Amino acid sequence: QLVESGGGLVQPGGSLRLSCAASELTLDYYAITWFRQAPGKEREGVSCISRDDPSTYYADSVKGRFTISRDNAKNTVYLQMNSLKPEDTAVYYCAAGPGCTWYIYEYVYWGQGTQVTVSS
Repeated sequence: QLVESGGGLVQPGGSLRLSCAASELTLDYYAITWFRQAPGKEREGVSCISRDDPSTYYADSVKGRFTISRDNAKNTVYLQMNSLKPEDTAVYYCAAGPGCTWYIYEYVYWGQGTQVTVSS
C-alpha cells in the first residue's frame, strides 16, 4: 500500500528526493518513517515524521543533511537527501505506524523499497 520512488545513482555530495505515496491508506493518520538497509547490515531508522504537530526525528548520521516532510493533499511523504555520502548507499523503505520509533516491528505498512547508490 506504500510506494517509494526517487532513488537512483548519484555522486557524492549530490542530492535526491525520495517520495512515499499511498493509494489506499491516508498517510496523515500515521507516523511515517524512512528506514534503510545496506547489504549485510540490519535495517535502520533514518527519519520519522509524526502524525500530529508534526514533529520530525533524524538519525545522528543524517542530521543536517536529510529533511522529512509531508504533503497531506498529495498523500505523500518526502525525504530530501542532500550532501549524500557513499555510506548512504542502501535500499530505502517507508513505513507507516502509530508513532515515531526506530523499532521496525511497530510498523504495519511497508513499501517495496527504492535503491539509492552514492558513488563516483
